[in-house]
Amino acid sequence: MNPARKVLIVCENSAMKRILLVKTSSLGDVIHNLPVVTDILQQHPDAHIDWVVEEAFADIPKLHSAIKQVFTVAVRRWRKQLFSKQTWLEIAAFKQQVSQQPYDLIIDTQGLIKSAVMTTFAQGNKCGMDKNSAREPLASYFYHTKYFIARNQHAVIRNRALVAKACGYALVDNAPTYGLAAEKLALEIACPQSFVIGLHGTSKDSKLWPITHWIALAKQLATQQLSLVLPWASIAEQQRAQTIAAEVDNVTVLPKLSIAQLAYIIQQAWVAVGVDTGLSHLSVALNIPTVAIYTDTNPAWTGVMASANHKVVNLGGVKQTPSVSSVLAAIQTVTIN
Repeated sequence: MNPARKVLIVCENSAMKRILLVKTSSLGDVIHNLPVVTDILQQHPDAHIDWVVEEAFADIPKLHSAIKQVFTVAVRRWRKQLFSKQTWLEIAAFKQQVSQQPYDLIIDTQGLIKSAVMTTFAQGNKCGMDKNSAREPLASYFYHTKYFIARNQHAVIRNRALVAKACGYALVDNAPTYGLAAEKLALEIACPQSFVIGLHGTSKDSKLWPITHWIALAKQLATQQLSLVLPWASIAEQQRAQTIAAEVDNVTVLPKLSIAQLAYIIQQAWVAVGVDTGLSHLSVALNIPTVAIYTDTNPAWTGVMASANHKVVNLGGVKQTPSVSSVLAAIQTVTIN
């Protein structure tokens, strides 16, 4: 049976009551979806907004005070344990939880088959991009209402455009508001008083900034009585951070932290310098001046996007390696009041 024929609740141009957002991964993509929450509430202040997200990134919507309930999925883990009884019990539990109460709108901004399938577990009008807009065209098969969203736009703009159409209001052309605030945590970590957070880890080696550049940056920061603080998530990232710290005295390597714990540390930084990683977007969402370094991707589509009152600079692009001097100049740009 075509799932698009099961339920149709038309809520366009009416007051929104209950909205379910489906944006599961990755970290940067989840952060890019945060501004739609502010957009919705500006038009429908009484809206109840829930979110479906991959378990590894659940800290992000949980740090947004306007999100009422966060439903977690574990697709990445489930795929590796597809024939496990526990996997199917967890899937059944998710379906039961998300279907308990009907929604006026279920909006999938992910545009993937996996996220589109998740919309079928909830009750309500399922909305998403049409086959010419979605990242995976077959995803549009699962929606009741489909919209054309131009591809050649930044991810934040695409998300905001889709949600505006689904909710029946005009797209607001202003700087995004991410709405994140890190919770104050009791961490036994001695961070320097004034520091730059260096977000050096990323998903592909081609996106890395050379270790020699990080060392040179740390040395230049030392001349300004600034420290460089380096987080890590994998063994390779830990080794890279330790290599940098071994060369310069003003480098602190953090212990392994959760996203919520790292958000608390990032929020204390003077400025963030990061490669093409979700953590660079997190620093922007936390209203930290940010310099983002791109060596393998086009920042026009997925670069960091500043909120209204904070500055960011995207450097580099495909097959480009920004220099240390250009990063230092960008730091000065984003920190000038």
